[in-house]
Amino acid sequence: MPQEIIAIYGPKGGVGKSSISANLSIAFAQLKKRVIAVDLDLGGANLHVLLGIKDYKYSLDDFILKKITDLSEALIPTQISNLKVICGGSQLPDIANLQYAQKVKIINHIIKLQSDIIILDLAAGSSFNVVDFLFIANKGFIITTPEITSLINVYSVIKTSVFRWLELFFRTKKNQELINLLQEAKDVKKNPHLATMDGFFKEASIIDIKIAEVAKNRVLKLKPLIIINRVQTKNDIAVGDVLHTLTAQYLGIGTDVIITIPEDDAVRNSIKIMIPTLIKYPISPFSLSIKQLALKVLNQLNTEGKVL
Repeated sequence: MPQEIIAIYGPKGGVGKSSISANLSIAFAQLKKRVIAVDLDLGGANLHVLLGIKDYKYSLDDFILKKITDLSEALIPTQISNLKVICGGSQLPDIANLQYAQKVKIINHIIKLQSDIIILDLAAGSSFNVVDFLFIANKGFIITTPEITSLINVYSVIKTSVFRWLELFFRTKKNQELINLLQEAKDVKKNPHLATMDGFFKEASIIDIKIAEVAKNRVLKLKPLIIINRVQTKNDIAVGDVLHTLTAQYLGIGTDVIITIPEDDAVRNSIKIMIPTLIKYPISPFSLSIKQLALKVLNQLNTEGKVL
């Protein structure tokens, strides 16, 4: 069973999510950690390309089609010591719309993989596929660029994640009234009194104060970690404050910018030749930022008492 599962996701394509997933996996491996990178960008899998892998025997498709019985059979060694990868599914027409039972099966097999760290490269957006896989992670990194449209999409992803968790929690408690209230909260124009989490939990407490209090306390403990990628100016760095204000005001939770990564042509150049940036350009600004991020994560794990 892995010591740490890290989910990497983003509000839209083009923010550098998979590049960061691939290179962060390499950075951990270079620090002597056993790493498995799992491509869960269903329907748009490309992590293996960024890691320079051209051929592979099995993928997530084969596991879903029951051609292999254990997900570990899809593990592919890479040219980087300590790093293995599971290629994502992209050949099945409906793979982006997995049934819940299929997701649960994949999740159960992921958490059984033997590794120090597992990196989950999730799809862009806020679909249930993304959110449900996100819930198994110990840490979640949201990748965004400084553009305001990207930030708004990040807020939407976080809100969807909170709502999805609340829905599943209320279902475990078999409280249909709270589930109905949550549905009403999605229509802010019609129900402005439910526009914030404070407003929602105020109404939820009237229905069932015990369940509402437990849910509220768990939501308040959430603290999404933000990576701002492709930064070019000091103003770009400050956009994290805007996101923090949004989530605090409407969702009642804080966000932390764990690192900012500068715009770097080395990333684009390395993708063209199918060689990971950390390998081809190990001292580029992007690579140095990724190495810094890996060290920061490991230091946090040591602080939390998780010695990998």
